[in-house]
Amino acid sequence: MARLFHVPLSPFCRKVRLSLAEKKIEVELVEERYWEADADFLRRNPAAKVPVLRLDGIMMAESTAICEYIEETRPDPALMPKDPVARLEVRRLVSWFDDKFHNEVTSKLLYERVNKKVTGQGYPDSTNVKAGAKAIKYHLDYMTWLLDHRRWLAGDVMTLADFAAAAHLSALDYISDVDWNRSDVVKDWYAKIKSRPAFRSILADQVSGFPPPKHYNDLDF
Repeated sequence: MARLFHVPLSPFCRKVRLSLAEKKIEVELVEERYWEADADFLRRNPAAKVPVLRLDGIMMAESTAICEYIEETRPDPALMPKDPVARLEVRRLVSWFDDKFHNEVTSKLLYERVNKKVTGQGYPDSTNVKAGAKAIKYHLDYMTWLLDHRRWLAGDVMTLADFAAAAHLSALDYISDVDWNRSDVVKDWYAKIKSRPAFRSILADQVSGFPPPKHYNDLDF
C-alpha cells in the first residue's frame, strides 16, 4: 500500500491526496510534524517538507512532481489532457495556485492563523492576515472569469488544475476564510468538485484546536 506523509491542512498534501483518491489508489496517511525536522523524516526528504509519498517502492517529494508521476503511471482517469497546449494551461494554473495564490493568500491566512500556533511560532501577524483577505478577492474574481469561459478551470474537463485550486480553497474554507457569496460560479464549481468521492477523506479532516465550520463538509453549502 502507498504511504503518504502529510499534514491535514496542507494544500500541497491535499492536491496529492485528491489525485490518489481520484485514481482509486489506496493510501495510508501518516501525519508528519515536519517542523520538528525528525532525522527519519529528513532521510525521506532533506528539504523537510510535506508531502512525501512512498509508491512503487519509490520515495517521492514535491507535490506537482508526485502528481505528474501518478498521472504518467496511472493515466486513467486522466487529470492531464493529451493536447500539449491544454497540458500547458493545466500546468500554468497549477503553478498559479501553488505559487501566486499560495504566496498571496494561503501563506497569509492559513499559515498565520493555524500553522504558527501548531508549530509554536507565535501569534498571527495582522498585516499579513489583512493582505491575504484582500488578495483572495482578486483570485476569486480571476477564477470567476475563467469559469465564465470554461466548464472547469483549465477547459472543458476536470484536471489537476481544479484539484490544485480546490486543495487551497478547501484548506482556507476549513477556517472560514473564503467568501463563497462573492461568486456564484466559483461556489458552484467548488460544490461540484466537493461532491466527488475523491473529496471524502478531505472533508473528514479534523485539526486539534481548530474545529471546522458547520458548512465545511456540507455538500449543499
